[in-house]
Amino acid sequence: MTAAEVADQFWDRGLETLPRRELDALQLERLRRQLARCYDGSPFYREKFDRAGAAPQHLERLSDIARFPFVTKGELRDEQAAHPPCGRYALAPQAAWRELHPSSGTTGHPVNTVWSAADIEVITDHTARTLWSFGTRPADVVQNAFSYGLWVAGMAVHYAAARIGAFCIPAGTAPAPRQIEMMTRLRSSVLLATPSFGLYIGERLRETGRPPELALRAGCFGGEAGAELPSTRARLERVLGIDAYDYYGLAEIAPTFASECTEKAGLHWAEDHYLIEIVDPVTGLPLPPGELGVLIITHLTRDATPMIRYWTNDYARVDPSPCRCGRTHARSPGGIVGRHDDLIVYRGAKFYPAQIEQTVRGFPELSDEFRLELDTDGATGLERCTVFVEATGQPPPGLAERVRDALRDVLLVGPAVEIVPAGSLERTAFKAKRVLDRRRGLAVGPPAQPPRDAS
Repeated sequence: MTAAEVADQFWDRGLETLPRRELDALQLERLRRQLARCYDGSPFYREKFDRAGAAPQHLERLSDIARFPFVTKGELRDEQAAHPPCGRYALAPQAAWRELHPSSGTTGHPVNTVWSAADIEVITDHTARTLWSFGTRPADVVQNAFSYGLWVAGMAVHYAAARIGAFCIPAGTAPAPRQIEMMTRLRSSVLLATPSFGLYIGERLRETGRPPELALRAGCFGGEAGAELPSTRARLERVLGIDAYDYYGLAEIAPTFASECTEKAGLHWAEDHYLIEIVDPVTGLPLPPGELGVLIITHLTRDATPMIRYWTNDYARVDPSPCRCGRTHARSPGGIVGRHDDLIVYRGAKFYPAQIEQTVRGFPELSDEFRLELDTDGATGLERCTVFVEATGQPPPGLAERVRDALRDVLLVGPAVEIVPAGSLERTAFKAKRVLDRRRGLAVGPPAQPPRDAS
């Protein structure tokens, strides 16, 4: 890589700065090809399209994608159960399959996703694009604390760091003391991890003292909510001494295909490979730019297991205007606002764990961890909601009341607050589980479903 290439702020300047008209034309060409491929080669998609009265020839402009049905994770599970191991939407011949990457299974049975050799090339390249966008360069030492193995993010980042020419430490989910040892001895400059694990590493650094030789300067965090929240971002930056960026991916779509750039102005979507829609969660109709709705994603270039209008259950907004960095692909300012599966309904109020996280991490007297427990009083039948938080030292008088009042202002309902000693709540390198719902017959939040007439 030449000095000029290293100095360029873009990994692929031509693609990342395409004028909107040219980007739309590229998407339309690729979408037409993908729809025809799915209809001709997949009984799963052909049956869905026929039921909806949609066919590839109906796509004259990008907005015509609204004629095609959504795909849900539940459908994929059912399809794979009926047609194991990967359902009838696996299009690439099995000889082209290279890797299996199932979903984590945190919300049900895992869904198998296959990467072909062509898919690995695409995923590696657009992941390299994300790493480059927040400042990763060949001279960097990338500490990859995303999980390796079946969970997809670790592998994608590993491939992308090699593509850039950076030195990659495949730390995975090694314990925090080992992470700090490697980070110190090998002078890691970029950290990739879940926000929870990043904060835990930061906690251990605070307890042991930050080594003067630590070279960490940037981190990108995904796999769960957190880095998009101002209070969590501020904590990550403070305890790790870095610039912190948000990362997004889904096992069924791709692990690391959207990240913030150095402007921190929202997730940049790789629109040359993914068609992004925001739809109304009730009607399923497309929403205008800036409106909050369900994120819908379509693979434009996926070879092995393409998704057409995948209903993510994640809520976001999309801004198609160019970023200050010069990239023209659409962004989601504020990242993923919430996930419908995580919706809490308590005494008529509706809220997300991320709202509790944002509030709790605004108190310097508290650690980064919290737990939410919901149950039903056996005597009265009334629902109870308790938020457990950790004090970093001796809690000052009235701290629990101040936290409760702050939560009431945000959630519009007042949970009980219990302060526990530092270190009482479990830490994890993977997706943190901070909600325990023991209420009779109640779930943490019913998954949103596409309207029947739209699917």
